Amino acid sequence: MSLYTSFMRVLENHIIPFAGRIGNQRHITAMRDGFISAMPFLIIGSMMLIVANPPFDLQTTSSFGQAWLSFAKTHWDTITMPYFMTMGLMSVFVSVGTAYSLAKSYGLDGLTSALLSLMAFLLAAAPQIENKIALDFLGGAGVFTALICAIWSVELTRLLKKYNITIRMPTQVPPAIARSFELLYPVIGILLTVYPASLLLQSEFNLLIPAAIMQMFQPLISVGDTLPAIILALLIANLLWFAGIHGANIVTGLMAPIFMANIATNATLMAHGTAATQILTDPYWAFYICIGGSGSTLVLAILYLRSRSIHLRTIGKLSVVPSIFNINEPLLFGSPIVMNPTLFIPLLVVPLVNAVLSYSVLHLDLVHKMVAISPWTTPAPIGAMISAAWDYRAAVLVIILTIIDLFIWYPFFKIYEKQLIDEENKQQENTASTGVETQSQP
Repeated sequence: MSLYTSFMRVLENHIIPFAGRIGNQRHITAMRDGFISAMPFLIIGSMMLIVANPPFDLQTTSSFGQAWLSFAKTHWDTITMPYFMTMGLMSVFVSVGTAYSLAKSYGLDGLTSALLSLMAFLLAAAPQIENKIALDFLGGAGVFTALICAIWSVELTRLLKKYNITIRMPTQVPPAIARSFELLYPVIGILLTVYPASLLLQSEFNLLIPAAIMQMFQPLISVGDTLPAIILALLIANLLWFAGIHGANIVTGLMAPIFMANIATNATLMAHGTAATQILTDPYWAFYICIGGSGSTLVLAILYLRSRSIHLRTIGKLSVVPSIFNINEPLLFGSPIVMNPTLFIPLLVVPLVNAVLSYSVLHLDLVHKMVAISPWTTPAPIGAMISAAWDYRAAVLVIILTIIDLFIWYPFFKIYEKQLIDEENKQQENTASTGVETQSQP
């Protein structure tokens, strides 16, 4: 039995089923949906933060730069207000979105579950002090608490409903009113669990629940921001892609809390005039590691355009435009790269090279770290530059990585092209010979 056959057997019998279960696990799906629902708000907030921090030195001689700097300084509070109401409330959106998705997966009412989750999160993260709500943990620092509160509030509602611990109204009562009364027991359940825990931590340890949870998850965040962790995540994601499973969805779904916590930390540091510290963020993954989509296949789509293989040239025409916007499913399944041993090595190696090089550059502070979220469909050089607060060196880094990707993909592309050309020539010969035999028949 060959090494490749053994590997495929392990992949099919063990890795793929396990990954499928993780990808379809309702709580992971709900977390992913929660972050997706928050994304539009975070993108707008990020853009406003960038507007408030012009990419010019205070001593710049550019009239445009001076005008922008003056405008940002004069209107700082006005410009940054959308940032504080979006990025600054990130965990609120995540809590509501996650609870809604999880509730719908159980067949529960999404709206009331989302409101219950919001109540639980505010009790845990934003106690009233001198008639003011504390905002410290409503942003990225409270994201783990938001997820826990969302899951707990929905699971509590499900358990109460399962054992018929609910208030049932007569059928004549309008459905909206009936749903509100059904929520009374879950509200009481939250008051009897989350609130006492919050009061206990405050009185005994002078800590809020989010602060305690962040201390617990800090080792995970620290490890997640290291190069070995990034490499491991990439290997898992692209192994799954090779097997035809959307590995990026599974891996980034699990890492989304770390992505969001890190980008929120960087944005907060920037808002206070301090240099960003965290490397592993969603824009870093999208624009430095996966240029053109998972596997960093933008250069492959470009190579296909000039291929001598009819099949590859056709796939190139269909996939090059989506690849520019980081959508490469047509390429992955059309080439195919999925289950293709010839293209297996670059599928794994290219993203790893991008990760190592970009991580090193950012770690050495040669390029600004990501402080904002750009839509993942933004072309990589532009998205990287925007996310790095207009640092043009980010775009240059993407271009350099793309050139390196080209040199890695090219020899494997040529091998695969030759295989397809041989197959196409044989097919043409068979077609021609069949046509000749048909014509020779009386």
